[in-house]
Amino acid sequence: MVRHFLEAHPNVRLHFTPTYSSWLNQVEIWFSKLQRDVIDRGIFTSVADLRRKILRYIRLYAKSARPYRWKYSDPQRRIQPW
Repeated sequence: MVRHFLEAHPNVRLHFTPTYSSWLNQVEIWFSKLQRDVIDRGIFTSVADLRRKILRYIRLYAKSARPYRWKYSDPQRRIQPW
């Protein structure tokens, strides 16, 4: 069924996200924060006003943003004692 769909729609490309894709979760969290901090609380007189307030938020956020180094540990993996 998927094969037939892809043959009928040659411009469609599937992109698979890796298992435990915490980077994607972080993107979703950031957009959620943007929505809570700017969009949900805002009153906007136009699309240009909304755009200006989002870009201001991004500039302020970028000033305090710090990189985070992710590490994955498999909770199912058990270390064998020697």
